[in-house]
Amino acid sequence: MTTGPKKRRPVLLVVIALNLVALIVLAFVHPHLMISPGALVQGHADLATDCFACHAALRGASSQRCMACHDVAEVGIRTTGGVPITSRSVKVSFHQELIEQDCVACHSDHQGPRLTRRSRKPFSHELLKVSVRERCAGCHAAPQDTLHRGVRDECGACHRNTAWKPATFEHERHFVLDRDHQAPCETCHRNHDYGRYHCYGCHEHSEAKVRAEHLEEGIRDFTDCVACHRDPRVEPQRGRGGDHERRGERGREHERGRDRERR
Repeated sequence: MTTGPKKRRPVLLVVIALNLVALIVLAFVHPHLMISPGALVQGHADLATDCFACHAALRGASSQRCMACHDVAEVGIRTTGGVPITSRSVKVSFHQELIEQDCVACHSDHQGPRLTRRSRKPFSHELLKVSVRERCAGCHAAPQDTLHRGVRDECGACHRNTAWKPATFEHERHFVLDRDHQAPCETCHRNHDYGRYHCYGCHEHSEAKVRAEHLEEGIRDFTDCVACHRDPRVEPQRGRGGDHERRGERGREHERGRDRERR
């Protein structure tokens, strides 16, 4: 007597059910072998076989479990064992200033495929408390180029925390800092007021000397130097009409005379 398809079907369903139960049990007993998306980062390598140190069953990774080991007040400053981090960078402790402590929103400690990649968001200054968003020096080292070296104001005067560039100020649009003008900002901008400038901060451009030279050429309006002398590497720019026209012509003659004196 042969067994019909209808009689074999319950047996097949039982076998499938038993396999599913076995897989579920194995997933709970050995999740690091069954469902892990990849190896852990080096700092958490010792948790490779203890998935529930970070994950809650059927709910995924939990920020509360992260903070059970990582004291937010110590992140970037001390290890979980309380040892001071001596080789830390400038970006040491911004975690203390986040608007919410949601570790898994940014961090995934598995180095393999990130199954929740779309839910991860890159760092944004919008994640910081409003009171600290403009305190750039707390995380960022100050630029050491010619323009920024002498600036003591907050970065927000020219830059936005969404991106370093474009900045709202480009020095060369107003005056070119050539090799003869590599001076501290205070030389031209008194009291760190970068909305105003003067050209009387060095021996070459004393106020009396500039006044005398311009009056000799018949130029009476010489308060805004960069109107004609924006780029010291080239001839003064020609103005438009009237006194500006004379200023341009005589300014060029004046510069040529100064060049002859230097030679």
